[in-house]
Amino acid sequence: MSIKGTVLEKIVLDKAVWVEARKAQQPLTTFQNSLQPAERHFYDALRGTRTAFILECKKASPSKGLIREDFDPAAIAGIYRHYASAVSVLTDEKYFQGNFEFLPIVSAAITQPVLCKDFIIDPYQIYLARHYQADAILLMLSVLDDDQYRQLAAVAHSLKMGILTEVSNEEELERAIALEAKVVGINNRDLRDLSIDLNRTRQLAPRLGHGVTVISESGIHNYAQVRELSHFANGFLIGSALMEEDDLNSAVRRVLMGANKVCGLTRAEDARVAHEAGAIYGGVIFASGSPRQVSSEQAQAVMAAAPLKYVGVFRNNSISDIVTQATTLKLFAVQLHGDEDPAFVAELRQALPDNVQIWKALSIKDTLPARDWPHVDRYVFDNGQGGTGQRFDWSLLQGQKLDNVLLAGGLSADNCVEAAQLGCAGLDFNSGVESAPGIKDASKIAAVFRTLRAY
Repeated sequence: MSIKGTVLEKIVLDKAVWVEARKAQQPLTTFQNSLQPAERHFYDALRGTRTAFILECKKASPSKGLIREDFDPAAIAGIYRHYASAVSVLTDEKYFQGNFEFLPIVSAAITQPVLCKDFIIDPYQIYLARHYQADAILLMLSVLDDDQYRQLAAVAHSLKMGILTEVSNEEELERAIALEAKVVGINNRDLRDLSIDLNRTRQLAPRLGHGVTVISESGIHNYAQVRELSHFANGFLIGSALMEEDDLNSAVRRVLMGANKVCGLTRAEDARVAHEAGAIYGGVIFASGSPRQVSSEQAQAVMAAAPLKYVGVFRNNSISDIVTQATTLKLFAVQLHGDEDPAFVAELRQALPDNVQIWKALSIKDTLPARDWPHVDRYVFDNGQGGTGQRFDWSLLQGQKLDNVLLAGGLSADNCVEAAQLGCAGLDFNSGVESAPGIKDASKIAAVFRTLRAY
């Protein structure tokens, strides 16, 4: 594939100019003798039994422009360290607003290997990356011929640095195999026109031998994609989908495990366990008659215990009651579980603060109800009035677009993987993670999230 006339060609030409300028400003002789070999092993870090994640620190990109205005590499790495196998740092200044100075900041915040992500065309860049504490580099076969690749790979390996070898088509894949690349990144983005096609991972990954670690790059932004593509790839490189989100911790959880909720919380310790296990949402129930009903004071104690996004659950409550609880408790969302109709929802939307979402629970019997309510941000599919611990006929969900749906009803460690494969935004756990109504079982919660991450 020729890169002539593409964005990539321009980037590489500009990079050659940058390299010469940087050599003059920071000559190799000033730091080469003090270089130490890398001690964090990139190849080993990606080799575990679980799917690997290379999470990326990226401020901007040519396809999206500025992605993260508030770009704080230390804070980003502080979150990534809980989830990542390795952390990638963009160092290209002109097109990605990156910087080599970001590498040591990230390295100091984590124990995982740090990947220098740049358009590397000169050995100098590899020495520079190691000087700034990188443990691995990206080499793109779209911009290097085989001789260049061999020369650059030899420099990296002499410093005990790992290499992510990137391919974006069949021809480059064949070259990667011949060059004996250990970790091959399949870029789902077409570098000629910046379009995304996840089929590229499905088509190219099976051609790589068992000794090769396959990483799927670009266009991965939700748990359903990760679960499905994990059959083809050993890991994923994810950047923009995380960098676009204000709440980075929730964004990582959403991609790795789904946007999951533990509902019916009545005790502070249960909220803590749910958060530590990987939940994003916590449900507090104000519906009268529920065995898990809490008072405002109880809800406050639960919410103070862990930084989940809290959803208040109501059933045929008055608008003033819902608004009071939402405002007093600063709820993330209100979930309506009763006979509320679209007119009620419209009136509620007027009365609620703008930042509080409205979720509507729909009881599923033999057919799927319409999901076209104005002002509803998310739907919860349940069997009956909720809290029954029974599941409905999941085959009804086949082929549906479910990215604004949470699935509830009879979910536990035994069936959560089957449930997750239906493609909903997340799962809503309640009775299946309890030892008694309203009393969550820490081991059951841990088992559910461990199971959701076991791929």
